[in-house]
Amino acid sequence: MKPICDDFLHALREPAVMAGFAAETWDRVVRQARAAGLLGRLGALASGFSERLPAAVWRHLEAALTLAEQQRRAVHCELRHLGRSLENTAGPVLLLKGAAYAAADLPPAAGRIFTDIDLLVPRAQLSETESALMLDGWITSPHDAYDLRYYREWMHELPPMQHIRRQTWLDVHHNILPETARRKTRPALFLAASLPLPGFPRFSIPEPADQVLHSATHLFHEGEWQHGLRDLVDLDALLRAYGGDAAFWPHLFARAETLNLGRPLYYALRYARRLLHTPMPEHLEAACPERPGRFAAALLDALFLPAFASAHAECRTPLSGPAAFVLYVRSHWLRMPVHLLIPHLLRKAFNTDEP
Repeated sequence: MKPICDDFLHALREPAVMAGFAAETWDRVVRQARAAGLLGRLGALASGFSERLPAAVWRHLEAALTLAEQQRRAVHCELRHLGRSLENTAGPVLLLKGAAYAAADLPPAAGRIFTDIDLLVPRAQLSETESALMLDGWITSPHDAYDLRYYREWMHELPPMQHIRRQTWLDVHHNILPETARRKTRPALFLAASLPLPGFPRFSIPEPADQVLHSATHLFHEGEWQHGLRDLVDLDALLRAYGGDAAFWPHLFARAETLNLGRPLYYALRYARRLLHTPMPEHLEAACPERPGRFAAALLDALFLPAFASAHAECRTPLSGPAAFVLYVRSHWLRMPVHLLIPHLLRKAFNTDEP
């Protein structure tokens, strides 16, 4: 990160410092936080001492908090609709990421904004789930034959769906990673360990360790880094909430080994500690399953650190653009074998509407 972003990161690490920010600092921090999708998060962190902030600044933060609260209510309303749509389908329906945070009031929900609802169902339940949703007004976004094959044969989710009246977006997953991904995991174990969601009887949420592992896997296998720092802040909130229990860490490592997700967990711990100073036991990284070698870790630092700084122009380094591009290609390398990857990237290069 460039020094000019230090104040923004400092505010995320130690919210009390915001009370001493000068007007010039706030001008930068508000712009950087908005670009990173974290303005509401700053508002939540500062809500206990809002009277010590400049009135003009608090208006920005309060507006972001209001938007996040409206989204939370909208998610609750949408889940009631979805629960009725899926009440006669078999098997579990698991909420993921933003929707799970909002519905269960989990730590990352404070000030969090998001654009869609993510569900996970068993693959055997996928056709029944899609049919029930379509009968209730959900339609898939327009795609050509290649796009449909991309999603239905190779990916871990259906094509995105939108409700014809409410305009809500929905992603229905049947796995944590694509079918063609180099790394394999076992979604049945993920579903089996899920926890019931009070107030929404048709849905469940991942157990705490799995919340961390899914968030880490989503972040470090994706190629879009506009909200990379926001997703790392989600991980920081989860680790701070659960990490106070000493039994959590060995359980987290055991789940990572069971689900074959040790490498994304390592990255999550490394960059949460490095950028957000997330509290965790000493030498935790060294004990992490699938810890990479020193050279590989240094190489990935050279990519991930500039990419985390890519949300706002003031935070970017000369390496941010190249790093984000390399990580974009890497994300496709992780999800597709070469004989699918090269034609897919060529197709995307000449058609920006491709998935």
